[in-house]
Amino acid sequence: MDVNLFDFNLPEELIAQTPLEERTASKLMVLDKETGKIKHETFKNILDYLYPGDCLVLNDTKVLPARLYGMKEETGAKVEVLLLKQLEGDTWETLVKPAKRVKVGTIVSFGDGRLKAKCISENEHGGRNFEFMYEGIFYEVLDSLGEMPLPPYIKEQLDDRSRYQTVFARERGSAAAPTAGLHFTEELLEAIRAKGVYITFITLHVGLGTFRPVSVDSIEEHEMHGEFYQMSHETAEQLNQVRKEGGRIISVGTTSTRTLETIASSYNGEFKESSGWTSIFIYPGYAFKGIDGMITNFHLPKSTLIMLISALAGRENVLHAYEEAVNRRYRFFSFGDAMFITNKLSE
Repeated sequence: MDVNLFDFNLPEELIAQTPLEERTASKLMVLDKETGKIKHETFKNILDYLYPGDCLVLNDTKVLPARLYGMKEETGAKVEVLLLKQLEGDTWETLVKPAKRVKVGTIVSFGDGRLKAKCISENEHGGRNFEFMYEGIFYEVLDSLGEMPLPPYIKEQLDDRSRYQTVFARERGSAAAPTAGLHFTEELLEAIRAKGVYITFITLHVGLGTFRPVSVDSIEEHEMHGEFYQMSHETAEQLNQVRKEGGRIISVGTTSTRTLETIASSYNGEFKESSGWTSIFIYPGYAFKGIDGMITNFHLPKSTLIMLISALAGRENVLHAYEEAVNRRYRFFSFGDAMFITNKLSE
């Protein structure tokens, strides 16, 4: 399947640079995945499209302040390090800029030496594995020195780092936010529960591979990077009960979707307590086994994310919806507006 089938025109000014003051004030496009019918709402009105017995699945991963600015001890040359994945103990896989300055054995110092990192191996595309050295607790040192790893298309400074974190984040480990969850507040979640909708959590630590551009002509040749996920026994039981009682399973974000589909595909459509690494790549032709609907943001042209939602709602429906989103000046990407792909769009 040609990657250009998932291209569309996106004016650069529609890329949201800052979050709205109110999380629930974003626009919400409701898309019927079967008919292509569209409604335009604000996010707080998502309550009108959720029904008793449904279950929302949220990704409770917590974004690390993973971008560090330091200098080589030997020369004082400036180096930027982005933490990607904890390998073992104090050893991390990272991305480095400029990578050519950092060879095996190089020591980079951050915050006047409060944190140091020794390069122990080189990976492709600017990747380096570092062993970190510090006194005290690593995550406390990182909190004081690191910055939120905002995507490269966001040029504005983020004044409040909590706005690139969901209100339900609790499991540290992501290099990027599960951005569909940014629209929820504690008050909205309480209102959803009060309506009789279940809320449960999974964890998928988002890696930058999720956003890696598709650089091949045929999407079948694209390979996804692995990301760590886990589902508890309680969540699995909740989801199986909802399915048994005829409720809908609605994933919040592509990360939740990929986790649910990974597990459901492994257990013939059922959910079980599990953890591991997933590199599942969902594109049109995929038969969904775990979800009935999905809440997501608006994604990049020709990205694996727009391919995923096209698999759920149909490529033509999605591209038509995106065209309407552009015409109506929806805001795109991490701090942008939301879409709810559903199968029960009320009249």
